[in-house]
Amino acid sequence: MTVDEEPDVKPQRTIAAATTDSKALRRVYGAFATGVTVVTVGGETPHGMTANSFTAVSLDPPLLLVCVGRTAMMHSILGEAGEFGVSVLTTRQESVARYFADARRPLGAEQFDRVDWQPGPLTGVPLITGAQAHFECQVWDAYDGGDHTIFVGRLLSAQRQPDDEALLFMSGRFHQLERQMGDVA
Repeated sequence: MTVDEEPDVKPQRTIAAATTDSKALRRVYGAFATGVTVVTVGGETPHGMTANSFTAVSLDPPLLLVCVGRTAMMHSILGEAGEFGVSVLTTRQESVARYFADARRPLGAEQFDRVDWQPGPLTGVPLITGAQAHFECQVWDAYDGGDHTIFVGRLLSAQRQPDDEALLFMSGRFHQLERQMGDVA
């Protein structure tokens, strides 16, 4: 192709962020693959929710964040609990991700009766058994994130199980990485 030639590409519809509807924006955001986690709190009102808005923030001090919608039940519970857990799900745990995303599941401690879990060693928060990684955190701070709150947690404990692939979420669907020939296990 020369400099003067136009590439054979269909024009993409551009949306203005200030005027876009949330469904269209969700589709654009969905182009970015994320991991899938279950965020949990323990105590008198144990609760869990599936979240893909999770990321590391800092190594020193060790901080991570989760974003929770302001209308989600987890929002008020996490704000009051002070401690939370994050379980990074594997490709074999899609059903767990779907379960904790289902608003029809039981509430309180009963919602954990249908999944294998273990109490976190330092906080006792429920951690999903078989997850690729577990984190226990103390709420460090919370920040306004529009229709979400950004909860930053100071890491209290972390553990990794390297024997499985992480579950991914992209374009509104669950995915897994395909191993390529020559990959090192």
